[in-house]
Amino acid sequence: MSEQIPAVGIDLGTTFSAIAHLSPSGAPVTLMNSEGDRITPSVALFENGQAIVGKEALKAISTEANSIALCAKRDMGRKVFHQTIENKQYPPEVIEAFILNKLRRDAMGQIGHFTKAVVTVPAYFDEVRRKATQDAGYMAGLDVLDIINEPTAAALAFGFQHGILGQSSAQENILVYDLGGGTFDVTIMRICGNDFTTLATDGDVQLGGFDWDNRLVDYIAEKFVQQFYADPREDVCARGKLWRECEDAKRTLSVRQKAIVSCDYQGLAAKFEVTREEFESMTMDLVDRTRFTAVQTLRAAGLEWSDVSRVLLCGGSSRMPMVRDMLRQVSGKEPDASAAADEAVALGAAIHAGHLLSLSAGNAPSFKIRNVNSHSLGVIGLDPATHLQRVGVLIPRNTKLPVRYRRNFRTQKVNQKNLLVQIVEGESSSPDNCTFIGSCKIPDLPPMLPAGTPVAVTFQYSPDGRLKVSVEIPNTTAAITQEFTRENNLPKHLLDGWRQYISNEPPTDYQ
Repeated sequence: MSEQIPAVGIDLGTTFSAIAHLSPSGAPVTLMNSEGDRITPSVALFENGQAIVGKEALKAISTEANSIALCAKRDMGRKVFHQTIENKQYPPEVIEAFILNKLRRDAMGQIGHFTKAVVTVPAYFDEVRRKATQDAGYMAGLDVLDIINEPTAAALAFGFQHGILGQSSAQENILVYDLGGGTFDVTIMRICGNDFTTLATDGDVQLGGFDWDNRLVDYIAEKFVQQFYADPREDVCARGKLWRECEDAKRTLSVRQKAIVSCDYQGLAAKFEVTREEFESMTMDLVDRTRFTAVQTLRAAGLEWSDVSRVLLCGGSSRMPMVRDMLRQVSGKEPDASAAADEAVALGAAIHAGHLLSLSAGNAPSFKIRNVNSHSLGVIGLDPATHLQRVGVLIPRNTKLPVRYRRNFRTQKVNQKNLLVQIVEGESSSPDNCTFIGSCKIPDLPPMLPAGTPVAVTFQYSPDGRLKVSVEIPNTTAAITQEFTRENNLPKHLLDGWRQYISNEPPTDYQ
């Protein structure tokens, strides 16, 4: 690794984020933020277009909720954040860029200037969300070396902690159970010496500790309504204050059998006791959703629980006793909580950053990572038998990356003027049940092409989950090779403008 370039890894979390680097000895170390904490709330408070990120923003949720962006990571891939802030609609990746910029600036005060970093994403993030994350890094003044899956990063941190990295050892299958504040992943990894190979992955980008919080918010609010006939959820600031109380109670219930939640609204106030048993009862279906995903992922990997040597816990929400009890019951194993739940992903990302910088310096790789894609990728075509639109899959889910695959389609009519290739992700043969992620268009086709002329579509899917698409008509000059147009991602000129505004860094030749 080059000593002039710090190896930095960032866990851009839904509710909390962290940044780490490699020390001079090569050990991953979490960096403190300017408030002296190892993790930073992924919350932005906007004041006249400027963003205050972190603890101060979180404190303001009970008084200035309309000016706060919370859980922006869940909106990644959409055109705008779900909430209007100061009468403006921000793209979610812009909000994430403010958060990344806070992490970057705080870290620079400790390790000096840097731009290169590895940023993590949930394994179940689709292609559009991955590109949006990379764009957020660019707007924050970063050169994103790679987008790495959070469970993979956690496995790297585990490997370093247990002395596996750089050493030869027996083969081990581990299940990484990653339950964060807003997203959930299960990944089956095979570790064999220096090789970290993902066998299967699955997850839910709309499931995390935030959902447990909201169940408790509803429970307390209903009790308040029964007592006072007033609902604190009707006011965003009152709801924000109640959410903070409930989040704190959730943490208390991980170590105690009961917690007290205070609620005040319209001059009315009360305290309510919640037991761990009540909390677990009202959220059992959420735990069951993670159980189902874990079992399905194990089957997709072609393994039984007896083939898994370790269930590795990751993400702050994995601390809940109900989660650990479920995993003991379903796996027959004691969950491994040896990795720092809030820091492991950032630590693993820093290890991967050091690895990439070492490779760029011409050094031999100390370990290898092989990931899989989390969603099937295909093209919308017309079924010749039914004349209905159907998805032609090019790359099935859980295919090892990198991969390049070519499939032939055909034109629909004589003398077709142009060609539109629509790209989707999903597991259904119906385009209506898949996610449209972008398109490629070939205008001005050669004249008088017969109906049924072959059209070759090639997908090249890289290890970081980024896609390039090539479309050509054999024996003609009609062809296009590009990173296809994504409907919801920001164009280059807006990315450059936001980069200068957020990070004060000049534009680059970023693509």
